[in-house]
Order: sequence, then structure tokens, then C-alpha cells
Amino acid sequence: MATHYGVYMVLLIAALLMGMAEVLRDNSAQTFLPSLVKPENLERANGNLWGAEMVMNSFVGPPLGSLLLAIGFAVPFFVDAGSFAAAAGLVFLISGTFRKPRKTEAQSGDKVNWRAEIKEGFTWLWHHPVLRPMAVILGLLNALGMMMFATFILFAQENLDLGTGLFSGVLRPVAEFFGADSVATFVFSLLMVAGAVGGVLGSIYAPKVSKRIGSGASLYLTILFGAVTTLAIGMTSHWWVAWLMFAVGSFTSVLWNVITVSFRQTIIPDALLGRVNSVYRFFGWGMMPIGSIVGGAVVAIFTPLVGRSDALRWPFYIVAISHLLLFAYAAPRLTTAKLESARIEGLAIKQELDAAGDEDAIAEPPG
Repeated sequence: MATHYGVYMVLLIAALLMGMAEVLRDNSAQTFLPSLVKPENLERANGNLWGAEMVMNSFVGPPLGSLLLAIGFAVPFFVDAGSFAAAAGLVFLISGTFRKPRKTEAQSGDKVNWRAEIKEGFTWLWHHPVLRPMAVILGLLNALGMMMFATFILFAQENLDLGTGLFSGVLRPVAEFFGADSVATFVFSLLMVAGAVGGVLGSIYAPKVSKRIGSGASLYLTILFGAVTTLAIGMTSHWWVAWLMFAVGSFTSVLWNVITVSFRQTIIPDALLGRVNSVYRFFGWGMMPIGSIVGGAVVAIFTPLVGRSDALRWPFYIVAISHLLLFAYAAPRLTTAKLESARIEGLAIKQELDAAGDEDAIAEPPG
């Protein structure tokens, strides 16, 4: 028992450290990219990054992990550690000096006031007329997403024709080939891949969609399609309908991410980019646990009223209605005109700061 407890603690600490490192890496990558790419190419660059991550995370990583696990239980961990080391080495090979000199108290030997630094980033974001509603909407969208995913496994098991629906006969030999316990298990794994397929397509076409219909209209599309896809999933009993809706939903989610990340990278002053990014991402990630709790509570409340099967559908109905309310909130605040105006003003402020030679200067947000 003591030995097992020790292994458990090692895994727990490793998971904690990896989670912290992932947050640090993601925020640093978004802060670092504008130093490598011109503003007009940020959407394409972000799309390429999203696509590469999704391909490796969803299509390369899982089968490779299974293959390595068959060789030995510890092998995937060693290979994973080696991949992290290789990635760090590749970052180290990027030529250039990207750390900007900061005229802070730290240069005189005093400690940096982290609380004041974070407060400064929060204040800048909160007073920005476009970034604030964008952060609020992101947090609510993520909460709604987790609200339906919290009980999705139960929904799929009890409400979708995983093992008996369309293509079940065709998929049976495929499931056996991949060693799945049943057709239902294999179909459920296909549902999980749907998001990756849509996400990869989104990473390719997001810059083109944004250019064609405008950044504001693209964000509207994300919210409206969220209502359509979640309602369709909640109402269907066919797994292939859910698969298509997940793919479409993931496509529009990546569309949102590519546009909003590129927008932040363009308008936020360099001296504040990391801090404002971290605060913005806190809005997005911080609401997700709340959404999970609410999703479970909705099912628990509706089960005695409508039965378990229908109760598992109600989170999707509520999420769909909530998307429509979010669209009403976003429509006057995230127009293409407002986004482009903020982008132009942000670029102008950055150019003024660069011309002044004060890389630590922080401009007030517009509005």
C-alpha cells in the first residue's frame, strides 16, 4: 500500500507540474509569437499553430502512446520527457533576443510586486471597450461548453445509438481490427475525434473566413453555430448527427480562437501582453469548473421531473438558449468596425511607443 501511495503521489505531483508548465507555455507562446510574425500574418500563424497542435494531440499522440505502452509501461513517459526536451531545444535554437528591457524596481535589486503587475494587466483589460466583453463572452462560452460535456458520456451511452445506428455493420470489422471492446466503444472514440477533425479544418480556413466575412461576423458565426450545434446534439438520438455537430462546433471554436488571439497580440502593448493575456485566459479557464458543476446540477434537478434520459438532454437545451442570449450581448460590442478600429489604434500606439524608444511604457486602453 505504501508503495502504491508513493507512485500515486509522484503521478499527482507530475500532473500538477505539467499542468502549470502547460499554462506557462501557452501564455508564453501567445506572447512570443508577435515578435516573430508581422501583424498582418498573425491569423495565419495562429491557425498553423492550432492545426499543428490538434494533429499531434489527437491523431499522432494517442496511437503512438498506445504503441509505446505495449512495449513497456514506463516507455511513454520517457519518450514524453524526451519530446519536452527536444521542444525546449528547438525554442532555444530560435535566433534573436526577445526579452525587452524593463525599467522596473527589479533592476535596482528590489523584488517585483507581482500583485501590482497582475492588477495592472487586469485594469488594462477591464477598461478596454472591446477586450472586456470579449473576455466575458469567452468565459461564458467555456462555462457553457463544460456544462454540456460534464455529463456527455452518460448522454452518449443512454441517448445515442452508438452500437446499433447507421454504419454499425460497416464499423464492426473496423472496431475489431483496432481491438475495441464493442462497436459502441469504437463509435464513442469516433465522437471524440470529431472535434479534432473540425479543429484542424478550422485552423486552415479560419484566416480565409475572417478575411471573407469580417472578424466581427466570424465571431457572431461562432456563437450562433454554438446554439445550432448544441440544440441538434440535444435533440438527436443518432451518433453521426452528434459527430457532425461536434466537428462544426470545433471548427467555429478554432475560428474564434484564431481571431481573438491575433486581435490581442495586435492591440496590447508589448510590455503588458503577457499579463493581459494571462488575465484574459483566466476568464476563459476559470469559468469551466463552474460550468461542469452547473451541468451536473441541471441533470440532477430535471431527473425527477422528466426522467433521466430527457434530463441528460436539458443541459444542451439550456446551452443553446444561452448562446442566443450571448449573441444578443455580443452583437453591438464585437462588430467588425469596432474590432478593426481597436486594431488600428493598437498598432498606432505600439508604433508610437517604439518610436519613443520606451519599451516599458504602457499606454492607456482606448475608450
